[in-house]
Amino acid sequence: MSTPPFEFDMDLLTELTETSGVPGYEDRVRDLVEAEFEESVDRVRTDAMGNVVGTLEGESDYSVAVAAHMDEVGFMVRHVKGEDDGSGFLEVDPLGGWDARVLKAQRVTVHTEDGDLPGVIGSPPPHTLDESEREKPANVEDVAIDLGLPKDEVEERVSPGDLVTIDQYTERVGETITGKALDDRICLFAMLEVARRIDDPDVTIHFCATVQEEVGLRGARALGVDIDPDLAIALDVTVANDIPGFEAGEHVTRLGEGAAIKLKDASVITSPKVHRRIKAVAEEEGIDHQFEILPAGGTDTAGFQHTHGAKPVGAISVPTRYLHTATETAHVDDVAAVIDLLEAVLVSEDGTYDYTL
Repeated sequence: MSTPPFEFDMDLLTELTETSGVPGYEDRVRDLVEAEFEESVDRVRTDAMGNVVGTLEGESDYSVAVAAHMDEVGFMVRHVKGEDDGSGFLEVDPLGGWDARVLKAQRVTVHTEDGDLPGVIGSPPPHTLDESEREKPANVEDVAIDLGLPKDEVEERVSPGDLVTIDQYTERVGETITGKALDDRICLFAMLEVARRIDDPDVTIHFCATVQEEVGLRGARALGVDIDPDLAIALDVTVANDIPGFEAGEHVTRLGEGAAIKLKDASVITSPKVHRRIKAVAEEEGIDHQFEILPAGGTDTAGFQHTHGAKPVGAISVPTRYLHTATETAHVDDVAAVIDLLEAVLVSEDGTYDYTL
């Protein structure tokens, strides 16, 4: 396996992934992004939705938008339940798409106005359940968060609208990185690294840290209008089902085989001339790559395509196992390949490529 072409800034990656930021409440992540951009771009701005744009001014009016989203899947508190003289439990609404099967027995953090509270999602022991209860499908609506506090104290400290995120740390596991919120903080990390590497681009580059991707690509749609780029490239994770239980045709991508050049997902068919050029750059630079044909899910790529008229769009993805769980896992070589490929594409973009069909 090849050695990554740069030393991973694990402190930054860990801070990005372990920091909490659910859709619409990306404040803590936004602060990190703004601080990083201050050292690498010409100007930084935010908008009313909370998107952050770090701009590198180019020699021409042609502009490229690169997008990676800041939000992670999480929950919003909707109700406190329990007996008046007993413990209090939180009922929640999901923010983003959860597979309820992975939620039982997870540690969580409840974010209140007065500070963060630790909690757990309860899971009764299997030998106390009858057969019908054991076979009952898991539902997010059945999640009950236990704060280990009496109901009256929970009601005093937690309010409807408070936010909940999975509590998990980030670490190296063999040749991989695992933790929560790699979707999409691993790509946010990649984008910030590329912004540091580029000094004097031929075209103007807008590095966009977007909001509310997990609930409908909302931040990217707003930016597509505000920025109106000539070309848009999204960075996101993608499915890697290269694990036991899946046939080769179901893998979508495989860890360790390079950056994934998106051809389609459920929200977008990328512009053929764009993904062919990304492929050509990868081949010319000797960057490991593979192709992504994702049967479900969507990314900010579609958000830019749907606004302010027809736009050429492309996407580069980080193959990731166990998406939307507390143990999302990506290969360090693939992350390095995504960084190298995005940098090569942006440095070689001079505004003269014709992406129209």
